[in-house]
Amino acid sequence: MQDRIRYREYKILLRPDRVGEADGFEKFWHKVETIAGDCKVDIARSKGAFEPQVRDVLFYDTTRFDLYRNAFILRQRTAHDGGRPGGEHELTVKFRHPDLTTVEKLDIHPALSNDGKIKFKEEVLPLREEIGGLRSLYSHNCVETSPDSGLSQNLHDLLRSFPTLAALGVGPKAPVALVNDVAIEETEVEPGAFDFGHGYAAKATIALWRDRTRNSALVGEFGFQAKFHDYEDIHQKALARSEAFFRAVQTGSPKWLHLGTTKTALIYAMRGAAVPDHE
Repeated sequence: MQDRIRYREYKILLRPDRVGEADGFEKFWHKVETIAGDCKVDIARSKGAFEPQVRDVLFYDTTRFDLYRNAFILRQRTAHDGGRPGGEHELTVKFRHPDLTTVEKLDIHPALSNDGKIKFKEEVLPLREEIGGLRSLYSHNCVETSPDSGLSQNLHDLLRSFPTLAALGVGPKAPVALVNDVAIEETEVEPGAFDFGHGYAAKATIALWRDRTRNSALVGEFGFQAKFHDYEDIHQKALARSEAFFRAVQTGSPKWLHLGTTKTALIYAMRGAAVPDHE
């Protein structure tokens, strides 16, 4: 079951100058509540809806971006505790591609079968240059949690843990470094949840990414994620309602939208790197 799609995550990027305002999260959520009502989507506000959760987000790759050019993403996230980074670090190796068959064929499992949590999800995004549409990327992830925050300075350990990466043809001594020297501080809230009917529900988040080094806001994001046992179990009316709502959020808040990219692509493009077709 770990190798079937178990999650559907709907994501809309937001302009940092709008969501980065002091009350930006609350303003956008009020718009979402109104749109949900118009779409007949039940919505429940969470307890402590706008209590911020902060974590560091770091992307690593070779100097030639061999991982990203081949649809892999290597990301480390560290949640803050009491205003400081906590003691556990979440390392994710992700393969993401618009073709489902391509993703299904790739084995993302680590060499030791008991290491890491496997997550297979469909990511639903707006169209790159048009408001009101949707497209899908499929991501197969392996997530490991460790008290060790450091990655080795080359690919040796990663290749040993994930044999599938050997097909990239990159030697184990290839240097690995922080992508574009960008360290992200993510502030996220969990304002509520949506019920699309027939047992199909999703938790919502609103987030802001800041470049910690340059102390500048980069991008915001509104998202909601549903978990299910099997894709075929999702009722078609509920699926249609969720997609109509996703489109309505876009058309109902055009001045908030940041189109044409993903968060990861934005980080890679900061030094002029071309965004690959698979993004």
